[in-house]
Amino acid sequence: MFTDFSKAEQDVRYPKDRRMFLGLKPYAIIILIVLLLATVGAAWFQYLVFGLPADPSLLIPPVTAADPKGFPLWLALSHWVNFFFLILIIRSGLSILADHPRLYWNNGCSPNTEWIRFTPIKVPDNKTWTAKEDARYLSPVIGLPGYRHSVGLARSWHFITVPFFLLNGMVYIVLLFFTNQWKRLVPVSWKVLPDSWKVFVHYATFNMPVEPNGFYHYNALQQISYFAVIFILAPIAMLTGMAMSPAIENRFHWFPRLFGSRQGARSIHFLVMLAYVGFIIIHVAMVAATGFSRNLNHMTINSDSTTSYTGLYITIGIILFTVAFAFLAHWLSWQRPRILQHTEAAINGQLWQLSINKFKPKVYYSQKDISPYFWTNGKTPVSDEWKNLLANDSKDYKLKIDGLVENPVELSLEDMMKLGKEQNITMHHCVQGWTGIAEWGGLPLKTLIEMVKPKASVTTLVFYSFGEGLYGGTYYDTHSLDNCLKPESILAWEMNYKPLSPEHGAPLRLRVENQLGYKMVKWISRIEFLETYKTTGKGFGGKNEDDEYYDLLADT
Repeated sequence: MFTDFSKAEQDVRYPKDRRMFLGLKPYAIIILIVLLLATVGAAWFQYLVFGLPADPSLLIPPVTAADPKGFPLWLALSHWVNFFFLILIIRSGLSILADHPRLYWNNGCSPNTEWIRFTPIKVPDNKTWTAKEDARYLSPVIGLPGYRHSVGLARSWHFITVPFFLLNGMVYIVLLFFTNQWKRLVPVSWKVLPDSWKVFVHYATFNMPVEPNGFYHYNALQQISYFAVIFILAPIAMLTGMAMSPAIENRFHWFPRLFGSRQGARSIHFLVMLAYVGFIIIHVAMVAATGFSRNLNHMTINSDSTTSYTGLYITIGIILFTVAFAFLAHWLSWQRPRILQHTEAAINGQLWQLSINKFKPKVYYSQKDISPYFWTNGKTPVSDEWKNLLANDSKDYKLKIDGLVENPVELSLEDMMKLGKEQNITMHHCVQGWTGIAEWGGLPLKTLIEMVKPKASVTTLVFYSFGEGLYGGTYYDTHSLDNCLKPESILAWEMNYKPLSPEHGAPLRLRVENQLGYKMVKWISRIEFLETYKTTGKGFGGKNEDDEYYDLLADT
């Protein structure tokens, strides 16, 4: 459980029914059937009509001195390090997916437009249904960290691991091409394609081809599979992950379109994960079927021995270590979550600050792109002050701006409207994974900042809400002064050319387009200028950062 809250407090705030469910749209099922028939069906058709093709493994030339031999220590280490990190990435990624258990090809994310969902819940149309209510949770056997709404911790594990996974991959590729080991993996002739198909026909029809000794050679299907995992799946995983960043999407709108859309990138990211899981299962099965101990000796001790069990013992040790770390990761997640939050910030916070956080949002979308549906989130305020404001059409609303400024002010909506209005059509990126495109109209933050004249020591703006956080207490979040001065950063009183609805933040909400949605404070009551975010709340930069271990900088 969270160290800051009791299990009873968590149970009150979450529906206890968190069953997972698999729902595929009919067209997705049809595509799966067509793909299956196009591969396995075609293999059986060839086998039954034309007979078994010649086994290309019989034509592999003899090993020469220029060919790779065995698996050096660096290769074995990178292989097992990759396995360890990939398990962490997949498990944390599944927990992130469960927080919005629906996948789409469209950026609007309207209910019932998902191509696959992992929840039995159909979004009700007779009540407000928030994205947090829609979240599922996973058993810690499958997901990391597992259990209740824990996307902040899941993201910590994901983004702690990804840099090391990429670093391990880069070291592996550099060493691959500095040695002759690349010849084992990289095809040098288009002949590998028809040869791999012939090998596949053998496997698919349960006729085992001659298995070359992997210490020296792979068959064509093995070679093209390993090549695809390393040089196709890994780059696609990295690029689709980047395409989901609000800082990248709102500056380089063309980039997510390489994958159809931003939600297309999220769906492809998921499909790449499935491809990794499928590869691991098939890879382990084939290692076992073609000489388990001998193959493990290849990859652990660089030996072609058929009698030694050393490789098997080392492999068992690695698996036990991975399982033991899973228990440790679960314990850290729920007993020492601040360690994870600090570690993730130390690894990525400065990196993002110096890179993608510098991108300036760029106008792109038009009125025709506005989403027909826009998910709601957050706890609608229950205070009488807020209810009375809305009952009077916010005519009595006064936004207080104070702190380290030379000119503290209180502004009504009418006052702000007189200062100027900016209208932007932008994509909202929720930390849970859904998106929506909407028009926002309001006062540019730059105009407000120039009016109040912050002191030279100011680095941070705090936006306080009439609403509460998930675990109670005033909801707030902070932004750097630099981000508030970026293009399209506004205090919005309008959404889709109408006054904000209560669910979407009336009377005033924040838009800072290079950040994730939880930074876009709704129902704003006050703005304070500070030297540092560390002096407000629990000192982590926001209510979700304080209580749910979210990132301070939400560029991705």
